[in-house]
Amino acid sequence: MAEMTSNRPYLIRAIHEWICDNGLTTHMAVNAVYPGVEVPQDFVQDGQIVLNIAPRAVTNFVAGNDEIAFSARFGGVPMSIRVPVNAVVAIFARENGQGMAFDPVDPPEPPSTPPEPEKKEDGKGKVSHLKVVK
Repeated sequence: MAEMTSNRPYLIRAIHEWICDNGLTTHMAVNAVYPGVEVPQDFVQDGQIVLNIAPRAVTNFVAGNDEIAFSARFGGVPMSIRVPVNAVVAIFARENGQGMAFDPVDPPEPPSTPPEPEKKEDGKGKVSHLKVVK
């Protein structure tokens, strides 16, 4: 049996559309310390931020399978926002709280760095591969 992709981005898009179709304001709670999250840190509280993603509050909204990106104003200053879908904690209507919460996802493991090559102490007998260009 083939492994299926995550349903999280599809649910986020569907709930966002459902909330908008009902004339309510979509808010999205985000784990602000998840790798790849780009949000204004001044508005982060306890490692989370709640973003208003209603169409009247954002521009250039794109909810892809890997990340959600848009532009919004914070304190009158325009900013580009990027949120990996795995950083979304919940999506809900501001007016009544209806929506969906998601199980937390552990961040991906950082790539392992190869060990640094050993350095020779004396440096004698080595020919440089660099050339002087004039």
